[in-house]
Amino acid sequence: MDETAVPAEGMTISVRTRRDVVIVDPERFLATARQAYRDLHPDATEESAAETVRDVYDAVHVLLDRFGRLADDAPDMMIGRGGPLPGRRVPDRPDGLSPAGELQQIVLDDPRPLQDYGCFPAEDPFALPPPDDRG
Repeated sequence: MDETAVPAEGMTISVRTRRDVVIVDPERFLATARQAYRDLHPDATEESAAETVRDVYDAVHVLLDRFGRLADDAPDMMIGRGGPLPGRRVPDRPDGLSPAGELQQIVLDDPRPLQDYGCFPAEDPFALPPPDDRG
């Protein structure tokens, strides 16, 4: 086992995740997000959901709140060899989204875990620490 991978007291483990989706049908995408909003807020009307979920950011936030991810039922997707061909989209999903890949990266010993920023998060919380700071 590599020395840098030996668990140590105080070691920070960061998992950075990227999940991409492509909007193939904006109307279905917004309708899915608005329905997710209504699922989260049973007293909401269609009109109030439409007023609340107006753009991509609103839709993404409500889908993440409701499902924990954008394309909640998307299967794990390989990237590269064995995965879908570049540019090939899934046009017929009911949510109007085409899953376009997922990657995770493990980073050890980020010098400052997110909790330690308190009310003032890092300027770029996804930036990798400089090599000097990673041990």
